[in-house]
Amino acid sequence: MERKANIAILVSGGGTNLQALIDAEKSGIIHSGRIKLVISNKAGAYALERAANAGISSLVITKKEAGSQEAFEDKLIEALENAETDLIILAGFMSILSEKFTSHFEKRIINVHPSLIPSFCGEGFYGLRVHEAALAKGVKVTGATVHFVNEIPDGGEIILQKAVEIQDGDTPEILQKRVMEQAEWIILPAAAEFVSSKLLLN
Repeated sequence: MERKANIAILVSGGGTNLQALIDAEKSGIIHSGRIKLVISNKAGAYALERAANAGISSLVITKKEAGSQEAFEDKLIEALENAETDLIILAGFMSILSEKFTSHFEKRIINVHPSLIPSFCGEGFYGLRVHEAALAKGVKVTGATVHFVNEIPDGGEIILQKAVEIQDGDTPEILQKRVMEQAEWIILPAAAEFVSSKLLLN
């Protein structure tokens, strides 16, 4: 049986990007990796149901139960190593990870951000806030970026970007949906495949 990179996906909410990754694995877009584990930092996240529906193992690890950020990250590392994780994908994971964690998995954590980095990124820019800022600035083009994760929020090396046009009458919610459909759900699976295939060569 050919070796595949083991992928773990970290989630906090509904899991729309997780679903895009599950669908991409099913359709063969992701063929160098397999989604082996989903970890949520929120109990009851709908992403956990998506994982169950796809037959993927899942865990809940919360900072509150762990008692501190350090203990939380230690539990994450333990779970990821037990699953022999090669690649970690942050899919709407609402927790900043420390340098200790990111350096432990250097060049093995990727994230999708809903803008063309370096625009509208960094601390405080997440979810609808990104799209609100893009519309407030009056930019004509936005998009999404997949990047490696380091200790600086949205600061890691860029892997893929895709542009999305802003249209008259866009609200943050409309723009968020278009950026997901036209950019995030396309480049996140593509980047997962690209990085998985690279990891297999090492």
